[in-house]
Amino acid sequence: MTDPTMGSLRVKGATLHYEVRGRGPLLLLIPGGAGGAAAFDGIVDDLAATYTVATYDPRGMSRSMLDDPEAEQQVAEHADDAFRLLELLSPGEPARIFGSSSGAIAALHLLTTRPERVERLVAHEPPVVEVLPDAAEHRALIARVQATFHAEGLVPAMAVFAAGLRKGGEATEPKAEVEVEVEVEVPPQAAARAERTMANLPYFVGRIVPGFMSYSPDVHGLQAVSDRLVLACGQDSRGELPYRPAALLAERLGTELLHFPGGHTGSTTHPAEFGGQLRAVFRA
Repeated sequence: MTDPTMGSLRVKGATLHYEVRGRGPLLLLIPGGAGGAAAFDGIVDDLAATYTVATYDPRGMSRSMLDDPEAEQQVAEHADDAFRLLELLSPGEPARIFGSSSGAIAALHLLTTRPERVERLVAHEPPVVEVLPDAAEHRALIARVQATFHAEGLVPAMAVFAAGLRKGGEATEPKAEVEVEVEVEVPPQAAARAERTMANLPYFVGRIVPGFMSYSPDVHGLQAVSDRLVLACGQDSRGELPYRPAALLAERLGTELLHFPGGHTGSTTHPAEFGGQLRAVFRA
């Protein structure tokens, strides 16, 4: 990977760690889940051949420190963080934005509240479950995840959450595996990324999941700027919970739903194909 230029930005209640690569118009990548900026390691170099690519650790994740570690997390605050980065890195010029999962939720809020700062947004599987007709079931899922997290800990809570995201929400029994001792040398960068992701999981489950999956997007506001919005899903995600809100929003807005390689984490599992399609969408 190309070494990035790193910086920090002071925002209300936090200090954001961000990274910049490449030259050209700004492309801001907003990560979701627990991976932080490193979630885009597989696609940033390819995109940096055309754009100034900026990504960052969302507040409370990895190297972006909260002033109050116990602070509740709100979508509007995370969207404002992205806005502050745009103001720093692309003052006065609208930018291209890609948001994934919870990062896509923050990006949708940014689009409706600061539309003048967005040239085009690709929102990949934003789990805005409040738009679904069975939203009450998903509120109950989030409540179960939180109750399990506080009563039993992270691993059982993640199991409940993962089951709820799968097609049909079915829980599955773990498959028996044969243990084979194999020495695998993991690159230091990948090992550090995995360590940060694991460290972020309690914060993600305890703060981001309840704060973001209870968010209701401004559908009328999105309708007004739908010419700047591309809703996207993984081609392998059909029927899974994160797929459904994006598909429903695309239908309600009368826009095409694009399919990207892989599933919910396609930018990690299929980086070359994913990055190529993302570049093509921004060129269109």
